[in-house]
Amino acid sequence: MQYRDCRSWLAEVERLGELKTVDGAHWDIEIGVLSDYLCRQRNQPAVLFDHIVDYPEGYRILVNDVNSKQRLALTLGLPIDLEERPLMAAWREKWKTMEPISPRVIDSGPILENVLAGEAIDIWQFPAPKWHEHDGGRYLGTGDAVITRDPDDGSINVGTYRVMVLDRNRLIVYISPGKDGRIHRDKWFARGEPMPVVIVFGSDPLIHLVAGWSLGHGVSELGCAGGIQGEPVDVVQGSVTGLPIPARAEIAIEGFVSLDECRPEGPFGEWTGYYASGTREEPVVQVERVYYRNSPIVLGSPPVKPPSGKSYTRAFLRSAAIREELEDSGMHGIERIWSHEAGGGRFLTVVSVQQRYPGHAKQIGTMASQSRTAAYMGRYTVVVDDDIDAMNLEDVIWAICTRSDPAADIDILRRCWSGPLDPIISPERRARRDFATSRAVIDATRPFEWRTQFPKVSESSPAVRESILAKWHAKLV
Repeated sequence: MQYRDCRSWLAEVERLGELKTVDGAHWDIEIGVLSDYLCRQRNQPAVLFDHIVDYPEGYRILVNDVNSKQRLALTLGLPIDLEERPLMAAWREKWKTMEPISPRVIDSGPILENVLAGEAIDIWQFPAPKWHEHDGGRYLGTGDAVITRDPDDGSINVGTYRVMVLDRNRLIVYISPGKDGRIHRDKWFARGEPMPVVIVFGSDPLIHLVAGWSLGHGVSELGCAGGIQGEPVDVVQGSVTGLPIPARAEIAIEGFVSLDECRPEGPFGEWTGYYASGTREEPVVQVERVYYRNSPIVLGSPPVKPPSGKSYTRAFLRSAAIREELEDSGMHGIERIWSHEAGGGRFLTVVSVQQRYPGHAKQIGTMASQSRTAAYMGRYTVVVDDDIDAMNLEDVIWAICTRSDPAADIDILRRCWSGPLDPIISPERRARRDFATSRAVIDATRPFEWRTQFPKVSESSPAVRESILAKWHAKLV
């Protein structure tokens, strides 16, 4: 890997010509609107906000970090000159053969350049934007890494959850039901104890990426980050909680999620494009220590209405993970998988297949919809033939319109895993915390039994098209 932390990552991005610095933007909505503009488009530069209104020079916010093919490849340690399909193949091969490397505990690191405790703590010293106009507060945690421990087996989890600043030494972390951090919290509370927590607000982009993945219980996100970068993630041990803190992070807090103190959290504009989760009472985090580097950088990853560059990154990583899970379960004939940007990289997944037997398409669609990666807040899974480009929505819709019979080819799975961010959950169901929704699996493949008799597509074959277009291309453009 060519970088060790956020700063050396930024140096590589600047070398690629994909970094811009913007001075003088206001934390109150301006940075949020500019971030939204950048994230709505593919291949926009990473932007470092400095001289933020009300904050000293050097207290910076990085946004739009991995929302380009080159920056994503850099972050994952892959060749930056690969096109999309070979890049996906290279990532799948790296992930398949990667062995996790456990983090390495060291005595010191840049994160310990400044350590605050007691009355010296003031979270407001770090620029926490109001990202969307109707947000209910200022969120320091959008591109964060929340580190918790399972009290039963001691395993460490790193997740990405939104974090609102309440006052100078209290935060609120919102964790959806079913997420590992929430499971840990419930276990601590069941013991009658507050939950120890470390929240990193400026990791290198790889740690933030890994924190957002759906890994199996007990699988170490820090170990996976080490495996991807080919060396251990250096960590220091928190002096209050004993939890690991990435030694080269920019900002981290250490504290406890309160067992008995709750305050209103939200609303917050989420990746679905809605304020679906509203405002509710959530446990308060009492901050006991603050660690930060000189001239610290907050990593911002605000959700925006899809499609966006952010949902493209999610689509890339989730699509590879879903395919890996299907192939590990014995499924064959899969050509391509894409979790579409218009669905935020979650709501709509398309799988193209070479059909091998009757029911093959339906089997793959059902398994894909309930895979570990896709199960949370999925909605539609569409299976198409291998002549359909799974990434091309118009191609996919054409296949649905012409190769599926609604009565025969749409299956509904009920009572599936969703959560409070889902906008389709009614107010009545929210009140009783019923967050299960249905899934549709659409078989948009040619019927297997008479697929050879299905009407031919009325266009020339790819080989003929490419030959003629190559001959006449100069005359047409």
